[in-house]
Amino acid sequence: MDEHSIQDDDEDREALAALTSVPAPQRKIHSYSQQLRSSSAKKHYHQVRKHSLDDISKPPDHLYNNNDSSDDDIFPYSAASFSSNNAPSTEEYIITHPQNQRLDQNLSLEGCPDDPRHYHPLPEFIGAAGGTNIFKPPMRATVHPRRPPCLELRPHPLRETQVGKFLRNIACTNKQLWAGQECGVRFWRFEDAYEPGLGAKVRRGDEDAAPFQESVNTSPTMCLLVDSGNRLVWSGHKDGKIRSWKMDHPADDTSPFKEGLSWQAHRGPTLSIIMSSYGDLWSGGEGGVVKIWPWESIEKSLSLRPEEKHMAALLVERSFIDLRSQVTVNGNCSISSSDVKCLVSDHVRAKVWCAQPLFFSLWNARTKDLLKVFNIDGQTENRVDMPSQDLLAVEDEMKVKFVSTSKKEKSGGFLQRSRNAIMGAADAVRRVATRGAGAFAEDNKRTEALLLTADGMIWSGCTNGQLVQWDGNGSRLQDVIHHPCAVQCFCAFGTRIYVGYVSGLVQVMDLEGNLIAGWVAHNGPVIKLAAGSGNIFSLAAHGGIRGWNISSPGPIDSLLRSDLAGKESIYSRQDNVRILIGSWNVGQGRASQESLMSWLGSVASDVGIVVVGLQEVEMGAGFLAMSAAKETVGLEGSSIGHWWLDTIGKALDENTTFERMGSRQLAGLLVSLWVRKNLRLHVGDIDAAAVPCGFGRAIGNKGGVGLRIRVFDRIICFVNCHLAAHLEAVNRRNADFDHIYRNMVFTRSSNLLNNAAAGASSAVQTLRVTNAAGVNTEETKLDLAEADMVVFFGDFNYRLFGISYDEARDFVSQRCFDWLREKDQLRAEMKAGRVFQGMREALIRFPPTYKFERHRPGLAGYDCGEKKRIPAWCDRVIYRDNRLGPESECSLECPIVSSIVQYEACMDVTESDHKPIRCKFHCTIAHVDRSVRRQALGEVIQSNKKVRSLLDELRYVPETAVSTNSIVFHNQDTSILRITNKCNKDKAVFKIICEGQSTVMDDDHDEEVADYHPRGSFGLPRWLEVAPAAGIIKPDQFVEVSIHHEEFHTLEDLVDGIQQNWWCEDTRDKEVILTVIVHGSCSMETRSHHVRVRHCFSVKTVRIEAKSNAYRKGQGGSLHRSELIGQLSSFSDGTEDPRNSHND
Repeated sequence: MDEHSIQDDDEDREALAALTSVPAPQRKIHSYSQQLRSSSAKKHYHQVRKHSLDDISKPPDHLYNNNDSSDDDIFPYSAASFSSNNAPSTEEYIITHPQNQRLDQNLSLEGCPDDPRHYHPLPEFIGAAGGTNIFKPPMRATVHPRRPPCLELRPHPLRETQVGKFLRNIACTNKQLWAGQECGVRFWRFEDAYEPGLGAKVRRGDEDAAPFQESVNTSPTMCLLVDSGNRLVWSGHKDGKIRSWKMDHPADDTSPFKEGLSWQAHRGPTLSIIMSSYGDLWSGGEGGVVKIWPWESIEKSLSLRPEEKHMAALLVERSFIDLRSQVTVNGNCSISSSDVKCLVSDHVRAKVWCAQPLFFSLWNARTKDLLKVFNIDGQTENRVDMPSQDLLAVEDEMKVKFVSTSKKEKSGGFLQRSRNAIMGAADAVRRVATRGAGAFAEDNKRTEALLLTADGMIWSGCTNGQLVQWDGNGSRLQDVIHHPCAVQCFCAFGTRIYVGYVSGLVQVMDLEGNLIAGWVAHNGPVIKLAAGSGNIFSLAAHGGIRGWNISSPGPIDSLLRSDLAGKESIYSRQDNVRILIGSWNVGQGRASQESLMSWLGSVASDVGIVVVGLQEVEMGAGFLAMSAAKETVGLEGSSIGHWWLDTIGKALDENTTFERMGSRQLAGLLVSLWVRKNLRLHVGDIDAAAVPCGFGRAIGNKGGVGLRIRVFDRIICFVNCHLAAHLEAVNRRNADFDHIYRNMVFTRSSNLLNNAAAGASSAVQTLRVTNAAGVNTEETKLDLAEADMVVFFGDFNYRLFGISYDEARDFVSQRCFDWLREKDQLRAEMKAGRVFQGMREALIRFPPTYKFERHRPGLAGYDCGEKKRIPAWCDRVIYRDNRLGPESECSLECPIVSSIVQYEACMDVTESDHKPIRCKFHCTIAHVDRSVRRQALGEVIQSNKKVRSLLDELRYVPETAVSTNSIVFHNQDTSILRITNKCNKDKAVFKIICEGQSTVMDDDHDEEVADYHPRGSFGLPRWLEVAPAAGIIKPDQFVEVSIHHEEFHTLEDLVDGIQQNWWCEDTRDKEVILTVIVHGSCSMETRSHHVRVRHCFSVKTVRIEAKSNAYRKGQGGSLHRSELIGQLSSFSDGTEDPRNSHND
């Protein structure tokens, strides 16, 4: 029979018979976990036994001492570790006593047979070839040596605590960091950034975060916009609304703050909002809809009283300009109908960029005219087809067809036909996957992020990691790839560009696109970046926020790292937890509640985590083929699998003592995890994975399923495996393990509880990639290699070699397992470093668990049929923790140190041809109190003089000068403002804003000036053009800024509170204050120059009679210059009201 066959013929017959199981008779359950010491030190072969195995009495409770082994290639045990009275005298097995043997106080000690404070760890065998390549335990340190020390404003919260509360985006003001979440917004004050967390005063997940204030509940926040000119933060939401929030809230007010102005902007989600150079609010939504909300209407609405909020919302809603409608002619639109990805305001040239996945559109911020439409390759698009064709369906390929043949064609036998059917299903799966990959090939070029840099260039980031530079007119200049993962976000500060990737990497580039540095900022996708208070803040998909100094990487990093490591004793913590692993090949049968209680329920009283792995839950050609097809569309599980989960849950007292966290099923493989409720606060972030190994690595009759969890902020992986069968298939089993180890990638499974907690990262999966050249990042590792502890368990199928059936039965009958262990294939392969490299297994003290006749209790149940399969330890538990050597102590450098305190088989459970096994771990876990470490970092920054000196250097601002501080316009004049950088070393980065506009009330008294009213985000008035409004000045160089007056006419319902009944050009003198803000290429502080600009009119008011409301639908409160000039020149009285009805 081919080694790839699912089962032998007799295994098929037994599996079918087991589907109608008969309850086993009542019997006493006990486990054989001791060995009988051999009466002779000399090895010899025993004669064929003449008696029943059940006639042999239970051996005494002491450890067998094997004096015959002389291997010295495994770590030798310490002579002081244990005496010859309680452990085997062999150099192949070691014992490590954890330094802290107290059980975590949260765990119940009731019913525990042994005092956990004085437990005795079992001797362990350690495989060779560990500590190298992918099998080396991950490097851990008190302070991460390969990335800059960071401010953990909000430490990584457990995903399960964030259901409905996930953070989606961040934005910084001068003194605050705001975050949009699924239930509203929140903000942190920078002055409180190093303060301790609020602990139990806040909900789970925020206990260690710096103090923050939160809003009332709203629809999920999709985007944020900071309006410093009006001290507001604007937010776009999933319900289509735009809301405003005041920046200034009393620090002592802990009650949720409320929104200010809000209105319905879109029918679908508001995906992006920005303020243009002229203070208008632009918003983008689904279907390529882009709307403009004129500042005049927003300003009026903000001035209304709170009780008039309905009127205020209505006033803004009616003022919008629908840009999509403006560029639609006869049903054909010039812009794409795909969703708006992001909007960017080009303040340098007063333009607005609208990015969609495959297209860009460029708009004039002042006139609202469409300037250009082009695709991601830079090619100009004259017309974009609106109708989009759906992708070709692949359902037909996923329908696995089983063709029944006539009886004459059934000569190959049941197994051969089953194998052919499954191979056909595997081929269909591969073809579907290949076709799907081709259909979505262009998705690799999708635009994910857009950024305006200080030099006026535009950068876009794509899903394939490509970074594209554009000039201000939409011409493609260059593209670079520094990391082959999807770009998620951008941020610019001075002359640096920061890029966040889906892999968790943050890179730093210069303005030319050259790579400066990079580091792994988070263990999940970086979805937003924001600059504020001398830091670049990164938001991870899991909700953690970290701040990175703007000078990093640099000299300040080593100073902070050294001082912070010296305070380890202040913030280091240790906790203990016990973990129970259960594994059973159930052979398609079902177990009684009594069997499950004896296997798991009887030993779970002192454990905090229970992990159960089952093999052969359900087999058969039809089921395996359907399972493979379902996996391709993300479906998993079966009714029998759910039965097992529910039944095991009852044995563990689920919902009362334990809580089920999640499970993963791949064909006949099933793994599930339960956590004791009083440990639940410290366990979460559960992910699942599956790797098929059968039939071309596509079918799950063999393979592995895994669960990954975070326990006290450390990562532990549990992998349930079923490897290739048959005595001679050793190399295939080794290859199966290697394939599972290298290809197991954890994601959220459909069977994970609280799966709705996908949050902002639901569509983001961490990609495993090679390390980018030239980037100082930690070496990219596999998911299992990155874990602090990995436990493999299951039916590994390794057999006993070089021994006959009768000889094996004789040694088992004598409970003499030392010689049998020397014949164990797995032990030999581990010793040679060919499988489970560097991993550990406790000394086996129980009889072989395979193969038995069903429903025959005791050792007499070994297979005595025609084939007489040699008994073997097929079912095993093997693990690795953070230790590089046998004597490592638990610390932040070696955060998980484990030992096995129980490793046994339940020999009287008879529902399968395998016996269930269980293994109990005692784990000591070192972790960091994030709140205390944040305080320690703040103390280091304040007390270290060298650090303070380096931070003071970041406050340097180059000396600059402006050519004038007063400009007067009479008509359409132009004036040149020269800004000079007097520094001969550093570049000067400048930006020009308008702090406000006033109306001169009396032409004869220039000093009588009304208050200055800023527009949105310090935008310019419509009659003023400034170009360039931002840029970089090289040392000892200057830049000339053109300041131009341009006629622009608007319809104002109210002018200084007086109702107007005609179209008018307001001819009163206007005055604005332009502020030139200057900072260095990497400085935290700024310097300002103020320039007063006045426009003096020389003509009188021109009045035009108004007409009733019927202006073009989709046009707002401002007119195009060409249209209004034409109307004024003809003195036409046929003008229509520009206000339009609210349409999407």
